[in-house]
Amino acid sequence: MSDVIEIWVDSFFKILIPGLTMTIPLTLISFSLALVIAIIVAMIQVAKVPVLSKLARFYIWIIRGTPLLVQLYVVFFGFPSIGISVPAFQAAVIVFAINEGAYCAETMRSAIESVPSGQSEAGYCVGMNYFQIMSRIVLPQAFRTAFPPLFNSLIGMVKDTSLASNITVAEMFFATQRIAGRTYQFMALYLELAFIYLIFSTILTKIQSYGEKRLNAYGGNR
Repeated sequence: MSDVIEIWVDSFFKILIPGLTMTIPLTLISFSLALVIAIIVAMIQVAKVPVLSKLARFYIWIIRGTPLLVQLYVVFFGFPSIGISVPAFQAAVIVFAINEGAYCAETMRSAIESVPSGQSEAGYCVGMNYFQIMSRIVLPQAFRTAFPPLFNSLIGMVKDTSLASNITVAEMFFATQRIAGRTYQFMALYLELAFIYLIFSTILTKIQSYGEKRLNAYGGNR
């Protein structure tokens, strides 16, 4: 037991630091880009833009119907065969953003559609154009509705970033694998890794709870 505790103490920061310097930045950058993609795709679907709306549905169908790990392999290992070489971190950002964007697009679409159409009609009556109505009336309300599922997606992405170790991104799982390969303390180290992921998820859950309370208070005061 003392050997296990010694391994935990020795390896804790060796796992935590890659989490803070690689896992969290990878998550935040990817999720930010995913939100941009999601909003654009959702607005295209809601507006029923000819051709573009079909392309949006096709994008969602392809991305949600194929495994994230396969998508990572296609970009990192497959693209070089056609002359496109993407560094590991950038490849992970691209794939996570595109993958999460497809799921968040459906969340945003349903949230936008939940806003009463009468509010959009009122916007047109006072002379607003489509983009003004979306940015000033519809999207703020849609974000309040979509906040919980979007934040759940963010928490899920923190854990999904462990797949980036398969394309040599030196995040937490990658660091743990290297330590485990050297010490052969697989059970102890992977339990410690799970605990660190749990810490990150718990912190984000607390932030989500605070954000929901703030949004509910704001909505109630309007």
